[in-house]
Amino acid sequence: MNPPVPFKRPTLAEALDAWKKLLAERGFATDITWIFEENLCFEKLNIEPGGFHFGFQTKFTPPSEDALEIAFDHFAETGARMVFYRLGDVPDKSICILLCDPWFEDKNNADGYIRHDDWKMSFHPGHTDGIEEITDLTRWLRRVKRDRTFHDFDFCMALATIDEIKIYGRPLAPYERFAQTMLDRLRRILGQ
Repeated sequence: MNPPVPFKRPTLAEALDAWKKLLAERGFATDITWIFEENLCFEKLNIEPGGFHFGFQTKFTPPSEDALEIAFDHFAETGARMVFYRLGDVPDKSICILLCDPWFEDKNNADGYIRHDDWKMSFHPGHTDGIEEITDLTRWLRRVKRDRTFHDFDFCMALATIDEIKIYGRPLAPYERFAQTMLDRLRRILGQ
């Protein structure tokens, strides 16, 4: 087994500067819209069995202004590789998502990931593809939430987790989420 390689996480500003520089070098927009789990929209493709189309939305679950900073700070505390991932573009903007998991450790240039090992980060600038912004509530409500193929995006942070960090100072454990849900239901039933 290889010993862990030492790394020093950058500040969010340093990481964003490096990310925007890479996007500019590739000819992509450096004005960025950051999205999170609740902003992803997977839809089944009728023309291809088992196929999916993905888009995004920020109309129905808009991220807070500090969501990226909170996600970055939380991910930076882990020993897992962080990834700045560009999903596509809309006019004059790159749509990006922050990912983090040891699963990305073996990803390299052949997979589209540009490694920055001294930061234990990778950048995935993607291709010149556009991404559709979903603004129709019916499409959003009918999005696929389960029974889809595993994707890199499954390692992003949820806005609900960001809310937990804001409220409790950390993400809640599953049993704590369940208990909070039950308490909320009891409060509604009792009218409190």
